[in-house]
Amino acid sequence: MSKVVHTLAQIGTTKPAKNAKTPIAIVKGNGTDVSNNDVNFARYQRKIKTQKVVLSLIDVATKKGQLESVKEYWNTYYCLNKIYIDGNRIYGYYCKNRICTVCSGNRKAEMINKYLPILNQWKEPYFVTLTITSAPLKRLSALMKAMNRGLNLIVNKYKQRNKRNTGKKLIGIKALECNFNPKYKTYNPHFHLVVPDKETADILINEWLYYCNRKGKYRASLKVQLAIKVKDNEDVLVEVIKYGSKIFTEKKGDDKIKIPAKIYVSALHNILTAMKGIRLFERFGFNTPKKEKTTTTKILTDFDTLVYDSKVMDWIDIESELRLSDYALPTELQQLLNNIDTVSE
Repeated sequence: MSKVVHTLAQIGTTKPAKNAKTPIAIVKGNGTDVSNNDVNFARYQRKIKTQKVVLSLIDVATKKGQLESVKEYWNTYYCLNKIYIDGNRIYGYYCKNRICTVCSGNRKAEMINKYLPILNQWKEPYFVTLTITSAPLKRLSALMKAMNRGLNLIVNKYKQRNKRNTGKKLIGIKALECNFNPKYKTYNPHFHLVVPDKETADILINEWLYYCNRKGKYRASLKVQLAIKVKDNEDVLVEVIKYGSKIFTEKKGDDKIKIPAKIYVSALHNILTAMKGIRLFERFGFNTPKKEKTTTTKILTDFDTLVYDSKVMDWIDIESELRLSDYALPTELQQLLNNIDTVSE
């Protein structure tokens, strides 16, 4: 192995050229510095988590005969499976799927860079949660669509009022998320939002309660809606920018008896299926500065190729068989990944 490497990459896509006399790799982006150990360890864990969970998702989708989902999950399984190292930069192919925790880390960084400067301009931002009563699986897809319609109606209502100088224009950032309750086999879709002030937070909660309870079809209680003054803009933005579901769910038990956390994969598949076609993260009431998208493409001719080996949970140089990293998976995470439930849904 011609380069000394102990870390892995974060940005860029790459595909090797076929039938080339001299091996080359066409890469996009600027790659990632191999010396960033914090990012590298996080990426190492994400790759392991993603592959482990996705294999179980493939089994679930296969049993249900959902071949499109199977195809998507396999694409995620092979995300960043091969990396190219040129000098001190690493490049790799990314699937960009919602379930992929590898790609979610990249998206998070992009969103923070995009929206944090805007949040910093808000004088007193609030973190808001809008939720409804949990529902069984058969209602989940329709429920998510109804929630999106409801929030859009509220925003548009105040947009029109603002045009007539009779109301406040609502602005903010929203994200749709869904939890699974393994005890009752129910799902709880909800919105997390960041808004610029308490007045906006109060309006959203009051209008949300009215929308959900007016016909008795959807139920929402005031006590489970949330509005909290933001103390750290970046922390709250990270909270909002999630990839749509909490796959690590702790079982509720007696305080004296610790029940290990589980990953409810079948329920996760149901959530991902219900979310198809729905934008999980959106801004409303404001625009972001337009920036030209520029993609740097370069051809590598002197590089090392490493392939991920799930047996050793590391990237291996195909010539020297040396491992990329010397990281060890934390015991707690290893136990969690060995505690996957593919039945509860």
